[in-house]
Amino acid sequence: MLLTIDVGNTHTVLGLFDGEEIVEHWRISTDARRTADELAVLLQGLMGTHPLLGEELGDNIEGIAICATVPSVLHELREVTRRYYGDIPTILVEPGVKTGVPILMDNPKEVGADRVINALGAVELYGGPCVIVDFGTATTFDAVSARGEYVGGAIAPGIEISVEALGVRGAQLHTIELARPRSVIGKNTVEAMRAGVLYGFAGQVDGVVRRMASELADDPDQVTVIATGGLSPMVLGESSVIDEHEPWLTLIGLRLVYERNVSRG
Repeated sequence: MLLTIDVGNTHTVLGLFDGEEIVEHWRISTDARRTADELAVLLQGLMGTHPLLGEELGDNIEGIAICATVPSVLHELREVTRRYYGDIPTILVEPGVKTGVPILMDNPKEVGADRVINALGAVELYGGPCVIVDFGTATTFDAVSARGEYVGGAIAPGIEISVEALGVRGAQLHTIELARPRSVIGKNTVEAMRAGVLYGFAGQVDGVVRRMASELADDPDQVTVIATGGLSPMVLGESSVIDEHEPWLTLIGLRLVYERNVSRG
């Protein structure tokens, strides 16, 4: 069994693979204050009762792959793997780890590990050229060439960030629950805010992706658009450019990175 851990700014997603199949997954909040010992206890609580795993931490785990956008959490997870999974092969995605994805950026080290991993997973599943739209704390757009090269991207405020900012900065507005409105023409303030957020983000996605696709290929229709991230289901039905939805794209990419870096001999 392979344990994959994707640490985002807001949430951490864990996936358990049996071969190429993801057989279990968990989502927890990302807390930069958690120590290695606290993380170990949390992992034990999540995995301790799973039927495919034993009662002791690490039972039946044959490998671990981790990527993180929060350096302090990556540091603590490094300690978790050293203290509690010391005899299990572990890959932490950082400079020097083989991903097989050429990064055509001014400074490749600036690119978040999760974005490179997403590119790897997307090329493996759908081929290139493609655009990956990841709906997380930020909404990121990543462009991948026909040859599987990461050629760049765009970053916009995420859906939840925008809702929170609207509630804080609007004198007569407040933070709302994210939900689908009855219509784009809101009949009250809450529905007007929901309509602005949902249809505004769908329009943003369509506009940015179309521009990227026109630069990636002579025929933009040949560019596959993949949506991922925890908030992607909200926008799927309203965007006209999304071709595929893969909620576990980063976890799949982590599995591929593990396979490329750990000898099976």
